[in-house]
Amino acid sequence: MPKTTLILLAAGSSSRFNQGVKKQWLRINHKPLWQFVADNFAQSTLFSDIIITASSDDISFMKNYASYTFVEGGTSRQLSLKNALKLVNTEYVLVSDIARACINTNFLDKILSKHSLGDCIVPYLPVNDTIVYNGNTINRENVKRIQTPQLSLSSALKKALQTQEEFTDESSAIVASGGSREFILGEEDAHKITYPSDLNQIPCLEVPSSDTLSGNGFDVHAFDTKGDMWLGGVLIDSDYGFLAHSDGDVAIHALIDALLGAAGMGDIGMMFPDNDDAYKGIDSKELLSQVVSKIYNFGFIIVNVDITIAAQKPRIGKYKQKMRETLAPLLNLEMARVNIKATTTEKLGFIGRGEGVGVIANANLKYFDWTKI
Repeated sequence: MPKTTLILLAAGSSSRFNQGVKKQWLRINHKPLWQFVADNFAQSTLFSDIIITASSDDISFMKNYASYTFVEGGTSRQLSLKNALKLVNTEYVLVSDIARACINTNFLDKILSKHSLGDCIVPYLPVNDTIVYNGNTINRENVKRIQTPQLSLSSALKKALQTQEEFTDESSAIVASGGSREFILGEEDAHKITYPSDLNQIPCLEVPSSDTLSGNGFDVHAFDTKGDMWLGGVLIDSDYGFLAHSDGDVAIHALIDALLGAAGMGDIGMMFPDNDDAYKGIDSKELLSQVVSKIYNFGFIIVNVDITIAAQKPRIGKYKQKMRETLAPLLNLEMARVNIKATTTEKLGFIGRGEGVGVIANANLKYFDWTKI
């Protein structure tokens, strides 16, 4: 078999899956789906490189999981593929979708063994039902359900995609540009995940791990003689605020770090740099909303949070319930799962001297359980 590069397409938004989690981040035991699929392909020794296309938001997080070659995808499947093809210098390229999760070794070998039969080797499934098109019954023998992976001559595929016309698979593009394709019988088990119900037809997937993932966050802010004081998303009656790049809500900042820590997503400074003018004076509740959206998109569910606010001043006991009421909907939690505690430092340290506030936060996450959809 000539040298071959594998391209796995994982840059989609999962809009048709419509579960608040991107399907490429569904957990198979502990692995996200994209890694599960890539690792299975990587067991073969036939690929010179494995390239994964992903959205810009996903790539930095993906790099925490595996050391494949990642390429930023485009606004369509075809644009993502074109971006990846820029890195391909092997004679052949095998293209598959992350959503087609169960490609077994025999099926893969069958596709690769046919490389010399055409510019593109295309697996398909026959149609067994009666087919009516525009009111007319047509011969179902002439209808094929096209699958991936598809094996293409790299030069033929690159040439075929030098067009603005959109194609839904590689073989259609190659044929439209004058190339040839060879059909081979596909496999029912190579079903594609498009809708939640498709998960019932994927036999190789393990259920998500039931482990609880914990993270903690710590932050401090000094007082400022001007500005409003926001704490836990609530406006505090005070003659002073916090010295900070954003609105200085030290409780939300610690909470964000706890959530990111539990998810393995770095820290607040990586996501919202304090030298970026886009975040100057920003409402920290907006930052929290963005983080929570990412948490859910990346396949996690927030279980509960616990926040301890250490302040000699101001006295915040009367604000704790309002903080729970404010933070719970932002976290998609019931109020009972958002705990707020307040303490002093017995006049010790900078907090005890009334120079600022410190907060410790803890958060627990679980994986989204796709078996309960």
